[in-house]
Amino acid sequence: MNRQVKSTILTAALLLTGTTVGAENRSESKNQQAMKAIELTAEAFQKQVFDYTKNSEWKYEGDLPAVIDFYATWCGPCKAMAPVMETLAEEYAGRVHIYKVDVDKEKRLAALFGVRSIPTFIFIPAAGNPQHANGAMGIEQMRGIIDSTLLGSR
Repeated sequence: MNRQVKSTILTAALLLTGTTVGAENRSESKNQQAMKAIELTAEAFQKQVFDYTKNSEWKYEGDLPAVIDFYATWCGPCKAMAPVMETLAEEYAGRVHIYKVDVDKEKRLAALFGVRSIPTFIFIPAAGNPQHANGAMGIEQMRGIIDSTLLGSR
């Protein structure tokens, strides 16, 4: 009986602790969501990046420079780039939009940018034409491209 009471108390304590930790994790994840790379659908892409249904020439719709990561969930190098893109989204929050597009879900968007291999990154300055980069790269290389191409520093 004594062992059963201890087990019940321990279970209750774990449940209470788990509930508290879960609530903290939920609030942390809400805060982190604001700084994560933004998944784009074709509809969101048209509103936030380029409305290819209305414009035949490039016209960026965004308010900040942007990076678009064209990826696939099954792609090893894409998976390796995911934490890099999340870190960049946090570091450049408020200065550069970090977007991602799943090429399997948004084939038309991938075709629009001529994406033939993944990961492919599109760097979009606030004014001017987008630039492509193919293949996985380190975070320092990504920072260098963002700083020089999109923010005009370094």
